[in-house]
Amino acid sequence: MTAFNHRFDPTSLREYDIRGIVGETLKPEDAFAIGRCFGSIVSRAQGTKVAVGYDGRLSSPELEAQLVAGLRACGLEVLRIGCGPTPMLYFASYALKADGAIMVTGSHNPPNYNGFKMMLGKKPFYGPQIQEIGRMAAEGDVVPTAVGTDREVDVSEDYIARMLQDWDGGDRALKVVWDPGNGSGAEITKRLVAKLPGTHYVINGTIDGTFPAHHPDPTVAKNLEQIIAEVAKNGADLGIAFDGDADRIGVVDNEGHILFGDQLLIVLARDVLKSKPGGTIIADVKASQVLFDEVAKAGGTPLMWKTGHSLIKSKMAETGSPLAGEMSGHIFFADKWYGFDDAPYSAIRLLGIVARMSGKLSDVRAALPQVINTPELRFDCPDTRKFDVVAEVKARLAAEGAKVQDVDGVRVLTEDGWWLLRASNTQAVLVARAEAKSEAGLERLKAGIAAQLQASGLAAPDFTGENAGH
Repeated sequence: MTAFNHRFDPTSLREYDIRGIVGETLKPEDAFAIGRCFGSIVSRAQGTKVAVGYDGRLSSPELEAQLVAGLRACGLEVLRIGCGPTPMLYFASYALKADGAIMVTGSHNPPNYNGFKMMLGKKPFYGPQIQEIGRMAAEGDVVPTAVGTDREVDVSEDYIARMLQDWDGGDRALKVVWDPGNGSGAEITKRLVAKLPGTHYVINGTIDGTFPAHHPDPTVAKNLEQIIAEVAKNGADLGIAFDGDADRIGVVDNEGHILFGDQLLIVLARDVLKSKPGGTIIADVKASQVLFDEVAKAGGTPLMWKTGHSLIKSKMAETGSPLAGEMSGHIFFADKWYGFDDAPYSAIRLLGIVARMSGKLSDVRAALPQVINTPELRFDCPDTRKFDVVAEVKARLAAEGAKVQDVDGVRVLTEDGWWLLRASNTQAVLVARAEAKSEAGLERLKAGIAAQLQASGLAAPDFTGENAGH
């Protein structure tokens, strides 16, 4: 047995995954150590099989190889599904009955980043579990070295076939523009749309880890300019974009307007609630009040929960929720699907709804109650201070008798609307958002945020230049 110990850069061990800058805070030896420690956890739980996939980043193949070596050194069988979207790995963990799964992906980060998302059994692996990987590595707390095996398994055809089982739009010929953003969902997208009725235009459909067209994050309006232009040029019914590993979705309607995460969730929830009356629909604290009101109106039970895909998945399992979503574009179907965030699958369900509509998607968006809000606002705040600031704000608001929801940070309700302040779990920032019925109301809400930040000794926030949301 070879002695093993390893120290990770502490900034790489995050709340929901392990992620860093390749060659600086994340190196191939980190990948081996993750395999060795995660593999030891699986082995000690009497598991024997771990599924592994990787995204299209230039650094991913080397990191995947080292990860596999670490898992094999625990005596495990490694099922290598190759390059593809993160949700395909999640699917593989169910289809192949794996005891754990690891995806090598930098998600929507710039090209020089990479990382690892994990599942243990059928559950997300996050928070204290990720810190435990750091402890195990530092202390060399791993199972004795053994000889495992690995084999390549292609689940892509099964994944596509399973998604298509839930196509419910009949034979209506929609025109759809797709932008997988040169991410790891590109090849799957092309194969999926070839089997759907209608006319499909795929842009940026080659996997390219340099992301030549635009940054692979569909929640940033600038990254959707190309697909908006294509929707207009082709007279398409809608446009669908994915992030770098295709677990987040962005949607543009036939008029080129962006459907934000909460607006998309309203469209999906109304459909799901027809067959799941009273169902709990979960959204994160950044979502519009319009979403929670519309879910209730459609006969559902709205539930506001903490931001973070791992936290939402856990809450879904606990409540039996058939559908959940985040402003960031993570959409989770447990209705007919497995409860994980899957952008290609969410696209199939959305297209089915649009195909069955008598009108246009833009009609649905335009009919929603109109509010004015800020995008997500980020203010620099040291990691050592960010949670304390939120606690101070909460205490002052309590003393003032304010109406506060404290599921994740503070969400303050006023006659004008609401504002939110929370500490990011992944960065040294405070995140804020505000929503009002009028411009004047929005200014008052922003002034409320500014006053609280200054009362905690932070600089006055700069609200200039932000786009006034939806």
